[in-house]
Amino acid sequence: MKKYLVAGLLVWLPLAITIWVLSWVLGSLDGVFAWLLSATQAVLPESARAGIETLRHVPGMGVVTMLLLMLATGVFAANFVGQWWLRQWDLLMGKIPIVKSIYSSVKQVSDTLFSSNGNAFREAVLVQYPRPGSWTIAFVTGKPGGEVAQHLGPDHISVYVPTTPNPTSGFFLMMRRDDVVCLAMSVDEALKYVISMGVVTPELSAPAGAAGARN
Repeated sequence: MKKYLVAGLLVWLPLAITIWVLSWVLGSLDGVFAWLLSATQAVLPESARAGIETLRHVPGMGVVTMLLLMLATGVFAANFVGQWWLRQWDLLMGKIPIVKSIYSSVKQVSDTLFSSNGNAFREAVLVQYPRPGSWTIAFVTGKPGGEVAQHLGPDHISVYVPTTPNPTSGFFLMMRRDDVVCLAMSVDEALKYVISMGVVTPELSAPAGAAGARN
């Protein structure tokens, strides 16, 4: 009986968690959409408010609205005028106490992770951590810079060691290139391997070569 209960749990648990997460995301987006509708109705004439109000009851309008908003923002930010306004916005946010520390930190992390010109999380590697002889998967985030680079020299790279099963927390290390083993698996495969605690094993690929081959 216990074996069958565990087998049934393994079938339904991923589905239940997926549905719960999607429901939370959709609910949050619908809440933002409702707020935008309320703000829009406040500035529209009385004759146009009835038509706007009908959109509140259309399922999925929150997702569509947020996608269109992000698309429009991306188009605006990709041109010269939009970049100038974004720089002014960053300067404004940088002058507000408390807000500037949070905003600047989040912006630096997001720019590093999602910028197409960056090299963060572009490569999975093996490192010895937390002691020699004990190996774990890490992700190359670039090279040390500034004063740190002057002390360490050019033969070091920066890596992020995620924790299991929550890879959003982890440890930042700076290691010699010779102490890092490059992996042929993709970043997505390496993340699945870490999150599953080694249960989901990527298919074997050709060796990636010596450490520091890609920096």
